[in-house]
Amino acid sequence: MTTQTKELGAGAAVGPTGAGATVTRVLTTVVARGLFAVPFAVFGALHFVGANAMAAMVPVPGGVFWVYFTGLALIAGAAGIVTGRLGKWAAFGLAALMLVFVLTVHLPGLGNPQTGQLSMISLLKDLALAGGALTWAGIFDRAREGRR
Repeated sequence: MTTQTKELGAGAAVGPTGAGATVTRVLTTVVARGLFAVPFAVFGALHFVGANAMAAMVPVPGGVFWVYFTGLALIAGAAGIVTGRLGKWAAFGLAALMLVFVLTVHLPGLGNPQTGQLSMISLLKDLALAGGALTWAGIFDRAREGRR
């Protein structure tokens, strides 16, 4: 039994070693974190560029404030995912924010015949992003447990 198998537990599959393992590790950590974070950073930046237009979609008073606030939260979450600093909490925050968008913006938009199709696309996108963010929260949590 190899050291890697002992660490993973009995019956665990041992992945490739050497250069192949390094490429896999880089693709599934550094590259994957970057690819996942880019849309959040872009969406966050767009909140600052188009705040007045987006304010009309905010279902609570203080529209422009909440657009800026969520833009900042999206950018901070993306930074947390990319750097890994507070990565678990950044991922949980992004998942929560996506679910808030689903419930307060996209779900109500399904009832409008003019925006229903776009609302469905946005709802499904944000559900997928929330699922991905929860997955990253688990990955960050397991990585942290491994360092203890």
